[in-house]
Formats: sequence, structure tokens, C-alpha cells
Amino acid sequence: MQRKNTYFYFIRILLLASCLLLCLLLFGCSDPVQRHKFLSLVFDGVPAVPPPTEEICADIAANTADYLVEIEGQQAGSKRSTHKPYVEKHCKDCHSSNKTVDAGLIVPKQELCFVCHEDFIHGQNVHGPVAVGDCLSCHLPHHSEYPSLLIDDPDEICAHCHQEDRLAEAMHDRFVDKTISCGECHDPHAGEIRYFLK
Repeated sequence: MQRKNTYFYFIRILLLASCLLLCLLLFGCSDPVQRHKFLSLVFDGVPAVPPPTEEICADIAANTADYLVEIEGQQAGSKRSTHKPYVEKHCKDCHSSNKTVDAGLIVPKQELCFVCHEDFIHGQNVHGPVAVGDCLSCHLPHHSEYPSLLIDDPDEICAHCHQEDRLAEAMHDRFVDKTISCGECHDPHAGEIRYFLK
């Protein structure tokens, strides 16, 4: 009988210790560094703690310093572009210190650009990516080799998605031959007229 009581006593102590450990894990370590120390003490294979935001920003700034020097020294006719908050190191205009919510952004990605770029959509016809807030399908967030932070040359960017046969195909072929880009006739964001014609 004594052996049976000892066994149940041991099980209770083990359950109580497990509950305390779980409570401490869930509620007691609000500091990520302390939480990491605790988790790595108890479990194997715990990933390393990411560096503080300041270190990440410093690394990015160091890696892009040469690029920014080129941007500042560029000639007026250059096609390169940079996002003003990025150049001014206002990372917190877009990035949050809480990396676990909204991928580390201040709002969800599809709402982010509209925090600053508010009244540029004019018209009842809105380009699909703009309508769903997928600005990154055409634009880069920090810097680009092309104007307006585009991911590709303005003469080529529309072809990334628009592979369909065009209405008035012969006319469009003449425009391509004369190096007239899509943006000269179509607004890339929205418009009152169908097909975003200007």
C-alpha cells in the first residue's frame, strides 16, 4: 500500500511541476530574451533570438549605404528611385517593433501603402492589384533601378501580368514599335474610362 501511495504522490508532484512550468512558460516570461533562456533550458533546438530592431536597421543601412550614396550623387536624368521614408531612415513609418503581428508592419501589408498614399485613386474603374492593396506586384518598398519604385522598366512592367490578346491589337503593336509605353495611354491605378484610359 505504501508503494502505491508513493507512486500517486510522485505523479501528483510531476503534474504540479508540469502545470507550473506551463504557466511560467505561457504567462511568466514577457521578455523575449528571458523566454528564450527558459525555453532553451527546457527544450533542445530552440531557434536563436532575433536581434533587436535597431541592429536589423543598422545592418540594412550598412548594406545599402553604397547604394544610397549612388542615389544621392546621381544625375537628374537617372531612372532610379527610392522611397522617401527609407532614405530618411524613418523605418517606423512602415515597420513595427512587434515582428509577430502583420509581418512586422504597422498595419496589414494590403493596407500599408494607403496609410500615406491616400487620394490617388480617382475613378470607378480600379486596377485589380490596387483594388486589393497588392502594391508590391508592381512596386518595390525601398529602392528600385526604375522610376516610381517599379519592379521593372515602365515599358515592360505591364507584360508581367497582361499576357492576354489585346483589343485593337494592331494599334497596340504600332505603339510598341514606336516605344510608346502603356502608361502613356493607361493610368496604372484607376480611371473613369474603361481600361483606365487617360
